[in-house]
Amino acid sequence: MDVKTAFLNGIIEEEVYIEQPEGFVVHGKESHVCKLKKELYGLKQAPRAWYGWIDGFLVSLGFTKSDADPNLYHKVVNNEPLILVLYVDDLFLTGNEKLILWCKKKLASEFEMKDLGLMHYYLGLEVWQRQKEIFLGQGKYTIDILKRFGMLDCKSIATPMDANLKKLRDSASDSNLIDPTMYRQLIGSLMYLTNTRPNICFAMNAFS
Repeated sequence: MDVKTAFLNGIIEEEVYIEQPEGFVVHGKESHVCKLKKELYGLKQAPRAWYGWIDGFLVSLGFTKSDADPNLYHKVVNNEPLILVLYVDDLFLTGNEKLILWCKKKLASEFEMKDLGLMHYYLGLEVWQRQKEIFLGQGKYTIDILKRFGMLDCKSIATPMDANLKKLRDSASDSNLIDPTMYRQLIGSLMYLTNTRPNICFAMNAFS
C-alpha cells in the first residue's frame, strides 16, 4: 500500500516559521512570517513527524515494533499473524488474509491510501506469487548494477571467484587506481544482491 501525501499531514512538534509564499504576501505585512501548523515537503522535520504519526497509529492498533528493525511491526490475533513493513510512505502487509483486510480499512480511515494489490516489485526485489509458492528475483537490479559499473559486456562464469585467491593487488602503487567511493558503492550493491543470490556470499566477504 502507498500513503498519498505522507509528508503533508504530520504534526511538527517544533515551532517552525517560513517566509510568506510568493503571490500570497499580505499587503502592509511584508515583513511578517507564517507559522507552520503541519509539515511541508522538504522540511527536515517532515520525516520524523511522519514516522511519529504512523508509529503511534500502528501501536494504537495493537502492533508491536520489532527490536531487530524499527520499521517492522507485528500483531498476533488468535494465533494468526499479521506483519507490516514500513518503508517511508510504502507499506507491505503479509499474514492472515482477514487481518490484512482489517488493517487496510483501519489505515484507510486514518490516511489517504492507495492499494497496490499483490506485490510484484519492491525495493529491487521482483516477486512472483502462485498458489502456495512465492518466487523472488533481482534480475532488473542485477542489470542495473552491471550498467552502473560498466560491466554489461563482461563474460559470465559459473563460479564468481577463485576460492584460493588471497590478494587482488600486490603493488602499493596500484591502489591509486581504485576509486574507494565507487568500490564501496559496488560492494554495497552486490551485498544487497545476496538476498536472492547467496552463491556470491563468499566473494562478498572477501571483497568487503
